[in-house]
Amino acid sequence: QVQLVESGGGLVQAGGSLRLSCAASGRAFSSYTMGWFRQAPGKEREFGASISWSGDSTMYADSVKGRFTISRDNAKKMVYLQMNTLKPEDTAVYYCAASRKVTLATSSSEYDYWGQGTQVTVSS
Repeated sequence: QVQLVESGGGLVQAGGSLRLSCAASGRAFSSYTMGWFRQAPGKEREFGASISWSGDSTMYADSVKGRFTISRDNAKKMVYLQMNTLKPEDTAVYYCAASRKVTLATSSSEYDYWGQGTQVTVSS
């Protein structure tokens, strides 16, 4: 199995920035498409960003496009989400996930492994 652990969440004022990190262990990290999802209280989990196993392709939800950047470092078995110009509506628990699909995946059902989540709170 693959274990994923997120870190970097916290409280930030609107307009600020945070960088989330996801550390992977277990089977080969470079074999997986990686994604970031988020879930606000009372809301369903939604797609944020994904990156191919080679790192040469990315996809973003319209709600974060232009503000968030996903990246990965296969040598370090890490994936990152740089979040800039944060808005109160970005407040959620953010989850790192790994997919065995060979193409970019945007649905939570396409992901096989999940981290425990890290809380991001953006104040107005």
